[in-house]
Amino acid sequence: MRQLVVSGAFAVSFGFLEAVVVVYLRAAMGLLPGYQGTLSDVIRMSGQFYVQSQVIRQFPKSLLTLEVLREAVTILMLLSVALLTSARSRARAAVFLWTFAIWDMVYYAALWATVRWPLSLNDPDVLFLIPVPWVSPVWFPLLVSALSLAAVLLSRVRQQTADRP
Repeated sequence: MRQLVVSGAFAVSFGFLEAVVVVYLRAAMGLLPGYQGTLSDVIRMSGQFYVQSQVIRQFPKSLLTLEVLREAVTILMLLSVALLTSARSRARAAVFLWTFAIWDMVYYAALWATVRWPLSLNDPDVLFLIPVPWVSPVWFPLLVSALSLAAVLLSRVRQQTADRP
């Protein structure tokens, strides 16, 4: 459980950081109304205009390349945490799923807290760009993440039950 708590703390921090980077990118490109004001101004002005799935089409090729690299490095960082936690591949896989799920859920929560996006769980989002853009309503990755967390917890409970004499 200690591994899950520590890796979960990393995932929460990383999910928030990832959301902030996305907000900065959109603001720097002029795709985020109100970004020059206070956070309240951003929240008030941007939620209705912040359409993640349309933003990707407006990215210059050079920044799109960086965005793909950012995604690849994100997966590498989550994988690195998993590889550091255990020598057993099953435990590593569980920690990867755990950190990925928490990171993803915090990412959406942080976007909602900072720019009030998504307005609805049905809002489309670009989930990944690797190998091609994956677009889905926001509820889908949140559901997959919640199921991943449940699977990891169920696996840990079963393992602890099996280990008892």
